[in-house]
Formats: sequence, structure tokens, C-alpha cells
Amino acid sequence: MQLYITIQNFELPLKNPFTISRYTVTVQKTVVVSISDGEYTGYGEATVNPYYKSSIESLKASIESVKVILENIQENTHPTKLWEQLAPKLRNNYFALCAIDCAYWDLYARQQQKPLRRFWSENDLKLPKTNYTIGIDSIAIMQSKIQETPWPIYKIKLGTKNDVEIIQKLREVTDSVFRVDANCAWTPEETLKNAEILKTLNVEFIEQPLKADNWKGMEILKKESVLPIIADESCQTLADVSKCATVFHGINIKLMKCGGITPALQMIQIAKAKKLKIMAGCMTESSIGISNLTQISPLLDYMDADGALLLENDIATGVTFDDGNIVYTRKNGSGASIIFDSKSN
Repeated sequence: MQLYITIQNFELPLKNPFTISRYTVTVQKTVVVSISDGEYTGYGEATVNPYYKSSIESLKASIESVKVILENIQENTHPTKLWEQLAPKLRNNYFALCAIDCAYWDLYARQQQKPLRRFWSENDLKLPKTNYTIGIDSIAIMQSKIQETPWPIYKIKLGTKNDVEIIQKLREVTDSVFRVDANCAWTPEETLKNAEILKTLNVEFIEQPLKADNWKGMEILKKESVLPIIADESCQTLADVSKCATVFHGINIKLMKCGGITPALQMIQIAKAKKLKIMAGCMTESSIGISNLTQISPLLDYMDADGALLLENDIATGVTFDDGNIVYTRKNGSGASIIFDSKSN
């Protein structure tokens, strides 16, 4: 089977500056991989992310390095087999591996003329709602963002000197469920103290409060926190799930961190066996990445798939959301279709 690989990079302007405890983003750079057999095309995406050392240059170089393998793959090769072949070659760039894996899964499903999620889920009856993320800003601006975008669940980014006050003030403008994400900015003592207050403010759980390698601190939190603690930066790949199960109540799987849909499905299987709550999250990315991500939603407890909602201009159409509910397209595969409204290089 002759496949044709296209690699493009885009700049995605955000509606508002997006700040977490580590940095602020106003324009998100991203790479899109298209894999076509001449009749059907599948799409995958990987973003630039300084924390994970992902850049346009490294993404393009990594994808180019396996292009010959992709172009000459045997017909009807299952996506898991391709992933197993590519993973050793891209072990230092799982973001690039994710873009390829998602694009090939998308193509494979379109060739089989079925929605991608039908390979592991028979229906869409039990889908978690996605949260909407509020980045760090002045309290007044954070309040206005909530008022401008009414939503049933918000993820609130924290990591400031007045985190509890932020939640208290935001609670004044909405009764919606809150999730908080400190992005490694707290200490164990802060987390335990904050959790006591946050629980009274209808906070559902705390995501990654401690530095990713603070395993002793997280062991304390699992025993003593009054709120569930969900791993993000501490749970990057398949190998991390079992370790996280001992010190977290749940994990946040991100396709780019783990290398795509193929390992994400394996992570879900292990997490379920270990009785972990399972969340899937996104980067700030286009509807290409989000449409791939939401295909695993039927297997999840929590969903964080709002990345494309934060963009001023998208480069694709695909899955949408109605009051937090996932609205899939009627198309096969991921349902994503690329457009060219944003700057392409």
C-alpha cells in the first residue's frame, strides 16, 4: 500500500493569553501530519510544548526520519503493529509518535468506513462532559471568562500566592463544578491545607499539585487528602501507570505525552485493573487533536478536551461541544477535516 505523508506547521492564535504556573501562551505552534492512501486521509497533531521539549524542528525531523517506513507499510497493517514498529525509533519524541499514530488510526478507520471509537466502544451512551479551562489571570478577568462562557465544569489553573482566594471569588459567579490544576506548584502541606477549604467550595479533585518526581509527598497526599489527587506530569507514558497507582487516585492521559491512541488504550486497561479514575486531557491544540482525543471518551471517567475552544482561529472542523457534551460528526475516522484559516508554514 502506497501512502503519502504531509507535514505542515501552523500558528494558532488564542482568544486570550493562557497562563499556567510555568508560562504564558498567546500563539500556539503546532504540527499536523496527514497520511493518505489517495482516497482517504487521516490527520494527527502534535504541539510545541517547552515543558516536554517539543519544538517545530524536532517534530518535523522525527516525522521525516520514519517517513520511508510509513510510505511503504503493508496494506491493512493494524495501527498497533505500526506503533510497535515506530516506537523504538521515536522513543525520544513521543509527541511526533502521537501525531503519526493518530493520523494512521484516523486513516485506518476511514478505510474501514467506521467511526474511530467503534474499534473499542459500541455506543456513545456514557460520555463524560468536558471541562472548560480558566487560565491564571487577575481574579476579575477569571470571573469574566466564566461569565462569558457558561459551562457545567471548569478546570481552574492555580499556582499563585492566593489560590484559595481565587476559588472563593470564582465561586461567587458560578455554581458549576470546579477542578483545580496546580501544575506542580504546591507543597504537600499546602495541598492538604488547600484541599480542606476547596472541598467546601465544590471542587471535584486536584490535579498534579506537586512536582512530578515528588513521590514521597504524593504518598502522603493519597493517604491524607480530603480530595482525590489526579496525576498529570507524573503520568506520561504506559510505564508510569503502575507507579502512579500507588500514590494517586487517578491519572490524566494525554495522547502527546504517551505517544498516541495505541498506548493510551493500554494505559486505560491497566488503570481500570488498578481501580484508578481515568481522565484524558489535551494541550492547547486544534480540532484535529481534539477529534482524535475524544474518540477514547467512552472509556473515561473525566474529560478535558477544550483545547480548540481556547483558539481564536481553528485550522480544522471536527468534534464540537454543547454545554460540555461531546457532539461527534457523522463522518468516519476522527471526523476531523482540515481547513486553512490560520497561518501555515
